[in-house]
Amino acid sequence: MVVWCMDSVALLPCVLVIWSASAFIASYIFAVLEGHVVSFVPYISDTGTCIPESGLFGFMISVTAILGAATMFVRYKIIQAQNLRISYLNYWFNLISFLIGVLGCIGMGIVASFQETSVIIVHDTGALITFICGVAYTFLQSIITFKACPQWNNKGVCYIRMTISVISIIAIFPMIVCASFDGMKRYNCEIGEEPSAFRQASAACEWIVAFGFVTFFLTYIKDFQAVTLNISTEIHDDF
Repeated sequence: MVVWCMDSVALLPCVLVIWSASAFIASYIFAVLEGHVVSFVPYISDTGTCIPESGLFGFMISVTAILGAATMFVRYKIIQAQNLRISYLNYWFNLISFLIGVLGCIGMGIVASFQETSVIIVHDTGALITFICGVAYTFLQSIITFKACPQWNNKGVCYIRMTISVISIIAIFPMIVCASFDGMKRYNCEIGEEPSAFRQASAACEWIVAFGFVTFFLTYIKDFQAVTLNISTEIHDDF
């Protein structure tokens, strides 16, 4: 008996959702228990800045970036296959959406590799790329979902994805604005350090956007159940 979320390639977005949510929550729990962050909405990056949780954060976020890129690639191929049967989308729209998503995953890899206490400019740039490209990806995919309705999606999925992407878009603006007012100060891992109101407001929006991404990929599971992914190997005669 096959579990519904593990049918066909549905396992991929399922693992992505579970792993990414676990990465955020596990780093948060470790950081709070160690007294490195306040328990009320710290920045996600703050929960992975200090030792020992920094190692866990870096590893799990790096894997999340890889899983995210793989999921986006399969989604790209699904749309490509659907479009061959019933043409509903321009090829470039699908490709641009995929490339923006991959750029967001690269930004996530930068966040995991360059933490706040090492090279803060590189870290903040990676975070900005991750969130802006991530929000753009979910919005473009929501448009694609509407275009694929009713042949490949029902209206319920269309509205759910668009709602998630709109909420993420709304949340990202105060996240950036409040962060700029806070001055993007370097986090020093000092016990008892109290963040400013702007920092916590920005962090709250960051959590909304992050779990918006998690929820968005959760909606992919149903689509991926109807897909079989085959990898073929060809050896050229002139090799």
